[in-house]
Amino acid sequence: MPPNDEKTAEYTGPGPASGVSAPAQSAPSSTAPHPTASGSRAGAGAEAGAAAGVAAGAAARARRQSEGAAAPLIPDTCNVGIALRTLALVNLGALPIVLVGSDSLRDALWRLLATALLLEPIVLGSLAALCLARKWANGTALRMQWCVAIGVPSAVALVVLLVSRMVPGALASGADVWWVTARVLLAAAAAGAVIEYFRLRARAYSPSFSEARLQALQARIRPHFLFNSLNAVLGLMRSDPRRAEATLENLADLFRVFMRDARDLVALDDEVITCKEYLAIEQLRLGDRLKVAWHLDDMPGDALLPSLLLQPLIENAVHHGIEPSSSTGTIEIAAVRTGDRVRVEIINPIPDALPTRAGNQMGLSNVRERLMLLYDMEAELKTRAEGGTFRLEIEFPYRKERRRRDVRRHFDPDR
Repeated sequence: MPPNDEKTAEYTGPGPASGVSAPAQSAPSSTAPHPTASGSRAGAGAEAGAAAGVAAGAAARARRQSEGAAAPLIPDTCNVGIALRTLALVNLGALPIVLVGSDSLRDALWRLLATALLLEPIVLGSLAALCLARKWANGTALRMQWCVAIGVPSAVALVVLLVSRMVPGALASGADVWWVTARVLLAAAAAGAVIEYFRLRARAYSPSFSEARLQALQARIRPHFLFNSLNAVLGLMRSDPRRAEATLENLADLFRVFMRDARDLVALDDEVITCKEYLAIEQLRLGDRLKVAWHLDDMPGDALLPSLLLQPLIENAVHHGIEPSSSTGTIEIAAVRTGDRVRVEIINPIPDALPTRAGNQMGLSNVRERLMLLYDMEAELKTRAEGGTFRLEIEFPYRKERRRRDVRRHFDPDR
């Protein structure tokens, strides 16, 4: 969820924002004089109807769960991992059906080949069609999503089966309307089963959203961080009030981001600003011991990633690489796009002393799970220690932010 009202308006659909349309429609009704009580009631009814229409239109245009849209049902069939899982599930499901009706090994192999010639085009065509349709369907009513999820594979199966009838010898002699109808219904049932599998799989990876947000808050808004930040501000109130005010502004921005709905994706430049605000507070506390080197010249700022994915990793770098040492340490952060992938690298020194307190509970395994849930096999998190430094690399697919943002966050280190 965007941190303020202006940001909320940016992420609505292509139509006008509901916050603008409602007052425009209700203002005439509230200011125009009504000569009779019945006219007043009629005007109030018209105003309520207009407001309901605006609300319904806003709900229809909502594309995110935080805006009131239904949870996405159709999985990302453009993803290689999901496509491979779908192929495996469908083929494994068809295997027993083929083998049960076979009289011999030769007959079984022939039936497997004939089934594959029909099944693979249906599955691959359905994956490609759903890849295009999900961008429109996800965010609509749940009933509409189910219709698309089942209707698209059924339509693809119907087309493939009708085309196969024109190929001599492709089907058995008993191929007719009922033969095609039965297989279209079977394709619809298989599509529903696959969609339900991925839905249950997503629920298994994701706890309830309220529980997830509570865990995230407990992991990130740690009492010692808030205590140390406020103590640092108190120490600057008289000596450097401008810097104290800037620190409070950074702290307020961080808390807004911490309260953001974790279901939404954010642009990489937004995530970087969050990390800079966090590091500015830590630099105030650690002083010259913490140095930060940013390498962002080739960063794709519009690349989408899960909210608060990088900040906990940078917090771990500060905790494990800078705090235990009394000498100056440098954290290097680089982001670059290579082809259709984005790579982020975080490097911190390895001190001789061990940390004196527990680290962030949102560890690397949790970050891996978030990447797995969103990107499946297309994302990768690697760590290694070499030359006295600890290197962490994250790679994920480049998905461009499609919504134009009129209000962008900016980080001013001198404010």
